[in-house]
Amino acid sequence: MTNHYVATVPVKYTDGEGQERTRFQRVGAMFRNTRNGDGSEFFSLKLDFPVGVQELVMFPPSSKEPQE
Repeated sequence: MTNHYVATVPVKYTDGEGQERTRFQRVGAMFRNTRNGDGSEFFSLKLDFPVGVQELVMFPPSSKEPQE
């Protein structure tokens, strides 16, 4: 199981054939953490830069991304 997810924002666009597509722009990473006291899990989100969006989408990291 991965200890982090890639934080993205969905960006809609129209391709050369007139089809609406969605790409996902990386904006940061979300890390899984465990509390020492009771072992409960929580997540921390680290943004690459200030983001003013309404939706974030998290993905497991791809094999080409460096593991942190």
